[in-house]
Amino acid sequence: MVPRCQVEVLYFAKSAEITGIRSETISVPQEIKASQLWNEIEARHPGLADVRNQETKSPSSPPLVEASAGGPLEHVREDVGEDEEKPKDIIRFTAEKLSVEEVSQLVTSPLCGAVSLFVGTTRNHFEGKKVISLEYEAYIPMAENEVRRICGDVRRKWPVRHIAVFHRLGLVPVSEASVVIAVSSAHRAASLGAVSYAIDALKAKVPVWKKEIYEESSSSWKRNKECFWATSD
Repeated sequence: MVPRCQVEVLYFAKSAEITGIRSETISVPQEIKASQLWNEIEARHPGLADVRNQETKSPSSPPLVEASAGGPLEHVREDVGEDEEKPKDIIRFTAEKLSVEEVSQLVTSPLCGAVSLFVGTTRNHFEGKKVISLEYEAYIPMAENEVRRICGDVRRKWPVRHIAVFHRLGLVPVSEASVVIAVSSAHRAASLGAVSYAIDALKAKVPVWKKEIYEESSSSWKRNKECFWATSD
């Protein structure tokens, strides 16, 4: 008999809309390739084949899989009472409205002469359609871990002091911020380079999905063309 294991499949964005569920546990062989796992999932939910075949062979909102025997993913910790000038990585995914001033203050330091910011906001149009809001979803444990890796990459490339990455989830109306990244450093070149790198890396690596909601009551999950799973053949 082929050894089998239980895996938990998590559905987000368009995948969740097609399947009508957020998660399920399925039994699969212990040794299984990614393509075979996809076939198992599509056998249960044939509608996912359309998602998989849209524009590229990779899904715009792929299911995420965790082995049920695995331990929990580590979350970013924000310890209270630590030395304020110890370098900090502050990472938050929240449904609350983002405050650019708050995020900026979190990285401000008397040791630094520069605080650089990136603020991503909802624009009111896309390809001739009027956008009234965006809706974001994220697999928070994985998203936090990916952002933590990005912070580590930033620190290896530039001499920065504090890093803050805030991403809003849920509905984000036009002109409101969906992501704020702030970095402080002794001199401007480091923080400017770090912020530019951080937003590009976040777009490419962090599992966040975006739905555009249009004025004419339609909506569309938009595949981030910069993300690693959306590369064309």
